Amino acid sequence: MDKEHYLISQLSSKYIGDDAAVIGKTLYSMDAFFEDVHFKREWMTLAQIGRKAMLVNLSDAVAMNAKPKYALVTVSLPSDLSHEDIDTLSKSLEKTAREFGCEIIGGDTVGGDKLHLSITIISESEDPLLRLGLEEGELLAYTGTLGESKHNLMQLFQGHEISENARFYEPQLRAEFIEKARPFLSVGMDISDGLYCDTNKLLDINKYGFKLLKNINDEEGLSGEEYEMLIGFKKEHLEAVEEVANALELPLTVFAEVVKNEKRFSCKSHHFA
Repeated sequence: MDKEHYLISQLSSKYIGDDAAVIGKTLYSMDAFFEDVHFKREWMTLAQIGRKAMLVNLSDAVAMNAKPKYALVTVSLPSDLSHEDIDTLSKSLEKTAREFGCEIIGGDTVGGDKLHLSITIISESEDPLLRLGLEEGELLAYTGTLGESKHNLMQLFQGHEISENARFYEPQLRAEFIEKARPFLSVGMDISDGLYCDTNKLLDINKYGFKLLKNINDEEGLSGEEYEMLIGFKKEHLEAVEEVANALELPLTVFAEVVKNEKRFSCKSHHFA
């Protein structure tokens, strides 16, 4: 068990386990977006940093079929950022939040050696999509295509430029798909740590294993920060889920069946330090 999951395992709250904590109809989630852990400043403009920081946080609400309402933003500001730089960053955060009906209502700022952001999202849902609820015989699938984010990251490490619309810069959140497919889904989560690792998390909490129905290569399985959706559903709902995806022109790949075994993917953290 890595240190991140070890720390989480030491906390005893019943609300821990999903992309967000569900308390009544309100959901609370928070993710960090840290320089030299999730991004390097030489790779991205401040507008891109602010936008991705907000998108990866909004993704937790979207993944759970929730509507983002409010955000709290904490920023560690390096001394080399000018007032103009801070304006660019804050405007990007606000603009991205507004696209999803979310308002920044506060937070905190501190001085630091690096640019770090931590964002709390408060959202609402009448029917949240949880990680717990898989049953034997159900299907596991993912939306979109996987692998681009890891490919982008390797290009950046090698000093190459990538497109402004590249997945590493611009995650595509699947809010409309989740909202329309929700009646047919048993479980779901966004793919932030890679398909292999996130599938393991889903199986662990439900105490099942899997039978592979489609071969997944490591470029797809180990690509983190994709923010596509990993979903589980009954076989009789396959056609309905595919119809929702097809109407949105969204690829949907069924890759495994839930079975009673202890099989897991081999996975590793995709972050860098």
